[in-house]
Amino acid sequence: MKKALRKISVFGALAGFAAILVSAQDSSGSRGGIEVLPVQGSVYMIHGAGGNIAIQIGSEGVVLVNTGAASMSPQVIEAIRKLSDKPLQYIINTSADGDFVGGNDNVRKAGVTITGANVAGNLTDAGVGAQIIAHENLLNRMSAPTGKASPFPFGAWPTETYVSGQKELFFNDEPIEVQYQPAAHTDGDSIVVFRHADVIATGDVFRTDSYPIIDLARGGSVQGELDALNHLLDVMIPKHDEEGGTYAIPGHGRICDEFDVLEYRDMVTIIRDRIQASIKKGQTLAQIKDAGLTKDYDGRFGSKSGPWTTDMFVEAIYNSLTQKSKK
Repeated sequence: MKKALRKISVFGALAGFAAILVSAQDSSGSRGGIEVLPVQGSVYMIHGAGGNIAIQIGSEGVVLVNTGAASMSPQVIEAIRKLSDKPLQYIINTSADGDFVGGNDNVRKAGVTITGANVAGNLTDAGVGAQIIAHENLLNRMSAPTGKASPFPFGAWPTETYVSGQKELFFNDEPIEVQYQPAAHTDGDSIVVFRHADVIATGDVFRTDSYPIIDLARGGSVQGELDALNHLLDVMIPKHDEEGGTYAIPGHGRICDEFDVLEYRDMVTIIRDRIQASIKKGQTLAQIKDAGLTKDYDGRFGSKSGPWTTDMFVEAIYNSLTQKSKK
């Protein structure tokens, strides 16, 4: 686990901080652990609660990017309190995946929505927990507006949405940009840029433990995925020799710099181009899967079993490239 994560000593002024280890046990009874790592500035990463969680702390309070799996909420709240005794005021969701938003309902109840100050000068709380910010498409996915039963409780739904471009906050003396990434992993993806800390929480637009999950059923596409990775590269700036500078907190996996994102973007581009060339040759999906077009990357990103296999990745790219021609 620790070998897979970038050493803490590289993170500038926070080099002297030790990782905060929080013992955890999920609802299935298996042992698990949460690890909190300083990234840069006032931003940390909570690892081990499902998808990675970014946390910004300061004098005004706490901002979370994603909340992890529902079963890990007590451990996430405990980890937050070990970092700060200030109120949790904002939760930002990057997509509607259960390992990102599953803890929304539980974690937001530990927070507050500040509405102003009373005559005594004390801050007043609306009594509804922390605000949850996300793209409108994410709310549509979570609330099931078509009339079907929602997969998430009402308390987990975003309370504030945006529809295009970006949503901006200024909190703890830092500009925070929630930037929409259309049709990437899904149709509701956002990345979150902490401008002063120079840290980006990418959600599952970028991850280090597998090929990208391109969820066509929820509006994802290979071109949107590449557009989002290219946008990340436009925003990230290396310090020297492609090391340091802007850091990325991926949806899953270890903390990264620009070079890691560049390698990932190149990998997706190369595999996309190989599959596109095979389609032009008239090969079927079965033939493309058998051709081993991902073989040189499978050792690092591939899987033959689990929730997202190499075959599923190849099929997603194939369907993404051919679905327009089928219409």
